[in-house]
Amino acid sequence: MTSVHDLNTSFFTPKFGITIKNINMAKGQNDVVDAIRQICEEKNIAYESVIETVEAAISVAYRKDYGEKTQNIKVNYDAESGKMKVFDLKEVVEDTLYEEFLKEEEERQKRAEEIEKNKAAGKEEEIKKPEIKKEEIKKVSKDSNEEEEEIIKFNPKTMMALSQAKEIKKSYKIGDEVKIDLPVKEDFGRVAAQTAKQVIVQKIREAEREVVFQEYKDKEGEILVGTVQRVEGKTVLVDLGHTTAVMPPMEQVYGETYSPGQRIKVYLVSTSIENRGPEVLVSRAHSDILEKLFMTEVPEINSGLIEIKAVAREAGQRSKIAVFTDDENIDPIGSCVGQRGARIQTIINELGGEKVDIIEWDEKPEKFIENALSPAKVINIEVNEKEQTAKVFVEEDQLSLAIGKSGQNVRLAAKLTGWKIDILEEGAPAKKKEKKDDKKEDKEDNKEKSEEPRKDKPAKKETKKKAKKEEKKEDKKEEKKSKK
Repeated sequence: MTSVHDLNTSFFTPKFGITIKNINMAKGQNDVVDAIRQICEEKNIAYESVIETVEAAISVAYRKDYGEKTQNIKVNYDAESGKMKVFDLKEVVEDTLYEEFLKEEEERQKRAEEIEKNKAAGKEEEIKKPEIKKEEIKKVSKDSNEEEEEIIKFNPKTMMALSQAKEIKKSYKIGDEVKIDLPVKEDFGRVAAQTAKQVIVQKIREAEREVVFQEYKDKEGEILVGTVQRVEGKTVLVDLGHTTAVMPPMEQVYGETYSPGQRIKVYLVSTSIENRGPEVLVSRAHSDILEKLFMTEVPEINSGLIEIKAVAREAGQRSKIAVFTDDENIDPIGSCVGQRGARIQTIINELGGEKVDIIEWDEKPEKFIENALSPAKVINIEVNEKEQTAKVFVEEDQLSLAIGKSGQNVRLAAKLTGWKIDILEEGAPAKKKEKKDDKKEDKEDNKEKSEEPRKDKPAKKETKKKAKKEEKKEDKKEEKKSKK
């Protein structure tokens, strides 16, 4: 064991928030431990994770300067004493694997020598790959366990033959781990120290990303308070403290403007790990943000006395929320509104002036649909439970109120109840029948009028004939008088 006090100034740099002066002024290893603990507090990382990164960094530095290809170097670092122990870790395996490995190495050497000889002689020969017989392929496909056994090969870096292990200690068995102590030198060199530092930086970043991911993964579905960091195009970046969240255009409220430094409440939609680190997606348009705001502003909902049954929202314009309680002494709507509308007004202000309708939930679909269409007054409702459809009849003056602007009221009511709702005017069928009867009467009158001239036509013909006959008779009489 040797001290690594000389390496401490290289490992812990100002990148981690610790100055080299503080460590150089240290008289013992207590300051090194304090430096590690400071890293843990600032980066919110476990103490053991930092120690593991230090051990991994020292092992990389040792392997680069003093290690060999066949060594599996591991380091045990004691931060309290500042001492470390370096050893080569091997797993004990059967001798047959080691013998097969030696044979393959001999064949490779022979092939390499032959290739070199051919190159020197100016000849080039193709190396034929060993052919696999069909019988061997069938044997492998029959038993998957046999295939796994055949795939296992001896790795000199991580494995050791049983005979070699018994030379060190006779009690070793297959599957045991062998630790071979390696000499440790105090001076690892600048290149090794730089390599170690880079490994520590990378490991601590990975650990920090994992900690941030787990922190916000547990907060999915909650409302967080953040500060608008900047606006890039249509995307808003929100600072949540330990990370920066993304709010895309689809999750923003139409009509809202966001400026840097503005404090806003956002709904955490999802957390995922990307190449650059954890990516947190937040929203202002999600329907669940309304439910969470009611839970924070209304103690009866948070305690469970009042239950939120359904929520329908068109962000930035209007929302409907259905509430219910079993307690007869509690008014669910009044509790949500608050004294002089204090509670609901706080929620409306947080949503940027969005209108919110609070509706009492009911088991009967007719009553629930009637409440959902408020403030319109409903006269009658016809329900089809199989098709989940409802016909709602209202007075003529309530028709536009029930439908709402651009159909918003009935659309939100349909989302809230889960039913397909048709708004109809009361008495509309009777009026339609009257209109149909009037049309029939008009048609009949038109027919009669059209038939009347047809009946008069033959009478007119007869009068013409009579007039002609009379004219002929008069003409004849005049002729006779003229002859006389």
